[in-house]
Amino acid sequence: MNLVFDFGAVLFKWKPAELLAQTFAQEASTPQAAAAMAHALFGHADWHSFDRGTVAMDDVVQRSAARLGLDVARVEALMQHIGGHLAPISGTVNLLRQLHAQRLAGADLKLYYLSNMPAPYARRLQELHDFLQCFDGGVFSGDVHWIKPEPQIYQLLQSRYGLEPARTVFIDDLKHNVHAAEQQGWSGIHFQSPEQLELELVARNLYEKRL
Repeated sequence: MNLVFDFGAVLFKWKPAELLAQTFAQEASTPQAAAAMAHALFGHADWHSFDRGTVAMDDVVQRSAARLGLDVARVEALMQHIGGHLAPISGTVNLLRQLHAQRLAGADLKLYYLSNMPAPYARRLQELHDFLQCFDGGVFSGDVHWIKPEPQIYQLLQSRYGLEPARTVFIDDLKHNVHAAEQQGWSGIHFQSPEQLELELVARNLYEKRL
């Protein structure tokens, strides 16, 4: 079987409103203001273009600062350091390590990733975290110019590694990304917590929990 992991909010903490509240204490002084700013910044087409690797970071900084009336230097500092702020989710990382150990012990299992991730952040995560070596391969959106839930990015991962749809399970925190995988013939797990994911994998006989 093939297990395919998303990164943000599955393997790495992604809390954009909290990040903006730290960087723009005055402009994002309340949870509501921080959430609105996060949506305006990370939900915009400029960010999506950065995600898919068709717009450079410098351009996103300039466009976002002008559009939102923010200080350019602070927007640049924010975006330069996002990769380092993506802290691992320990429960999921531990589960990944145990799955990898079972694979090395002979389990019929391979591990992949499929993440919407700008290339600079992808490279930074690969530099910082040795547990990413547990994966047999994967695709970052910033490297291939497609983003989830576009079908092409799922198809690219599938063709690159010869994955059989009926033997592939996709794990993501966003339901529409899971649904897009299911439309390719994959199975899906809507991630809510490491504990919930572990129970799902045990129920599907994909993980043997250690006592």
